[in-house]
Amino acid sequence: MKKNQRKMTKEFRKMKVRCPDKQSKAENSAETASELHEDSDESSAGSGSDSTSESSGGEDLGSPPTFKVAMWDLNHCDPRKCSGRKLARHRLIRNLKLGQRFPGLVLTPMGTKTVSPEDREIVQNAGIAVVDCSWAKLDQTPFGKMKSPHPRLLPFFVAANPINYGKPCQLSCVEAIAATMFITGFKAEANWYLSKFSWGHSFVSLNAELLEKYEKCTTAAEIVAAQNDYLENAQKEQAQKAPDWPVVASSDSEE
Repeated sequence: MKKNQRKMTKEFRKMKVRCPDKQSKAENSAETASELHEDSDESSAGSGSDSTSESSGGEDLGSPPTFKVAMWDLNHCDPRKCSGRKLARHRLIRNLKLGQRFPGLVLTPMGTKTVSPEDREIVQNAGIAVVDCSWAKLDQTPFGKMKSPHPRLLPFFVAANPINYGKPCQLSCVEAIAATMFITGFKAEANWYLSKFSWGHSFVSLNAELLEKYEKCTTAAEIVAAQNDYLENAQKEQAQKAPDWPVVASSDSEE
């Protein structure tokens, strides 16, 4: 009888020990659900938050990549607005440590060559990595501690993220990743990453002409030439749109 009571007591204690674990799992699930719900709410408000739901229009949002996607997070950004942090929270990107070497293509100001279709094999075999840092703190960013045998620069693009919308070159992490995927021929994967954000489609529409030009290129030199041609034409169009104000002569000039 006493032995049975002891067994029951032990079992009861085990149940009490297990309960907090189950509760914590439930809490974690609730937190995750709450986070996704908050992201969805913010996305519908146009704040640029992560949206994991697919488009209701039934459009093809692409497919996840089979290669690695990684980033060095410098903790410069607001975690609620950072696209890299949101990708990390949903395990869509791998975090790297300072000093850790990445074997694939890395987007960094330390690069001397522009991303081009020639880099497709590098991306496919070793992946893409970005540096998640603030544009206002580039001078404080230790790019030398984020090494790769394939450092690259991105050509000209216009940002579509809510923080830097319409600004040239100031792309968010997901925009930089998607831009690299587009250029190297992974269009479906690029669309898949952009589809996780309510504003992702805006990046494609804002840069439609550029993406079309880059798609026709085969080398880094051709990418740069296409970029320069686009910027030159844009400057000409801007000059033509400038209002032709009438010249008003001063009294001195009349004399």
